Amino acid sequence: MQPIRLRQPRIGTRKLHSMLGAAFSGAKIKLGRDGLFNILRQERLLVQPQRAYHKTTNSHHRFRRHPNLLREGPGQVLATRPEQVWVADITYLPTAGKFVYLSLVTDAYSRKIVGYHVHASLQTEEVSEALKMALRARQRKTPLIHHSDRGIQYCSTYYQEIHRRHGLTCSMTDGYDCYQNALAERINGILKGEFLLNRPADLKQASKMVAQSVRIYNQERPHTALKYKTPDAVHRAFVQQ
Repeated sequence: MQPIRLRQPRIGTRKLHSMLGAAFSGAKIKLGRDGLFNILRQERLLVQPQRAYHKTTNSHHRFRRHPNLLREGPGQVLATRPEQVWVADITYLPTAGKFVYLSLVTDAYSRKIVGYHVHASLQTEEVSEALKMALRARQRKTPLIHHSDRGIQYCSTYYQEIHRRHGLTCSMTDGYDCYQNALAERINGILKGEFLLNRPADLKQASKMVAQSVRIYNQERPHTALKYKTPDAVHRAFVQQ
């Protein structure tokens, strides 16, 4: 348990139980999820939720807003494979000096973070680096939707030109409801709430911490929605078919 806790100090009980399953079987230990929960509670090892908010979205601009293709209703697009829908968002990271920002692009089917970039400003060119990383790693040229909020960076001519060059279809939230980009918000919360627990000194250190956190998240952290598989395993299994 300790090696997992060292690398993923805020992982939940259900996921921890799933990851320990093979070790329990090998040692012939019968311990259910409730039993593990009780042990963690007795040892004061249960994790408590954390929440913070810092606005990164500027929706008051002249650029075109695109329709929400993921909204529930007729014509809703549901991801049935990797590289069909990507969701993007920007969040903040406090450092010893000032805030820096983290742009993420996540595959909606596999939950894999396919692109990320840590930057000091909210300039569009900086935000777009996460998308460029995702595009460099893209395996297939099948139809792909990019979903985000309607912040100025995503609506900008610069960002939309990247969509055009790579044949992406743009989808955006049609209001201020964060649930319209819930998966992207959820991934932000996982990284900040489970991995990025220590405050970096500066942008350089923040970048290193994010890179390590993304690797652990993609390769080691099981997802309930993926039947306790890792994002990397699910993504790789489909893309290599």
